[in-house]
Amino acid sequence: MNTALITTIENNALEAIGSIKDLGTLARFETEFLGRKSELSNLLKELKNLSPEEKRATGPKLQALREKLQMLHSEKQAELENNARDWEAERLDVTAPGISQAVGHLHPITVLEHEVLGIFERLGFLVAEGPEAETEWYNFDALNFPKDHPARDMQDTFWIVGGGAKIKQGKKGDEKERLLMRTHTSPNQVRFMEHNKPPFRVIVPGRVFRNEATDASHEHTFHQFECLMLDETGKVSVATFKHVAETFFENFFGKKVTIRLRPSYFPFTEPSFEFDISCVLCDSAGCSTCKQTGWLEIGGAGMVHQNVLVAAGYPKGKYQGFAWGFGLTRLAMMKYKITDIRQFMSGDLRFIRQF
Repeated sequence: MNTALITTIENNALEAIGSIKDLGTLARFETEFLGRKSELSNLLKELKNLSPEEKRATGPKLQALREKLQMLHSEKQAELENNARDWEAERLDVTAPGISQAVGHLHPITVLEHEVLGIFERLGFLVAEGPEAETEWYNFDALNFPKDHPARDMQDTFWIVGGGAKIKQGKKGDEKERLLMRTHTSPNQVRFMEHNKPPFRVIVPGRVFRNEATDASHEHTFHQFECLMLDETGKVSVATFKHVAETFFENFFGKKVTIRLRPSYFPFTEPSFEFDISCVLCDSAGCSTCKQTGWLEIGGAGMVHQNVLVAAGYPKGKYQGFAWGFGLTRLAMMKYKITDIRQFMSGDLRFIRQF
């Protein structure tokens, strides 16, 4: 094969590509020097007719020339395309206002729950969770509810039709238990006590369900938050509860808060009391929210009944502690000044997007 022809093709290609000023001319260059009918392609096809010695001498030269011309073509194409761009039209004004994109965010109840959790965790409390579909034993029996207590009626409880579960904690053998949607988060206190030994501090957040009519201040599904603090008898008292409660609410509302206790009754605590906090909206001066009393009703509390401790597997009289709970949804209504509790569960994005 004539090596002079290879040199001629290379020189002609270098001269041609140096004078190309537009993409149309470059396309003709590609056809002339790299196309299927170009001289270079013809020489590559003729390699099969050469002797092995000639192939070894000529083949690498032809391949190297082809790669060189392809590289020159790519570089020239990039150069011409870059020169042809309308840079002014593509100019980006970084000072122009952007277009905001709608993104999701946490539900206001979830945001509030995280805030409450953070405060209690700083006070040394652990977090306990449990099932929303609960057994009758954990929801009522273990919490010292009498068999004829009205809370067991259909008016207060969502019973799961045909539901049943086997209790295997040694409390009731393999007897079939009725299932219900938990009416409070207190069953998780018993579940936690079954597997943990005092002293401990634990918080129990979660959804609860009540079979009742809904209105601006009542909802069938809402969120609660409970606390349980247990230690040996004599180490935890009502005064301990008041201190923990005041510390929490002062951190939550960012101002001084006073706790007021009123005698009450709960099957799972003795003594039991309702507790109020000084109105944080009017600083106890009296407003429509506190009905001019200066106090806001928050929840219930008391010293854990010994029957509950026994049901959890503890010896009677050895331990003592307090349990208290309040509605997260009610706190959210106070914090965000919401007048209708049903808005939280409505799914109305116009309401949710305000937070």
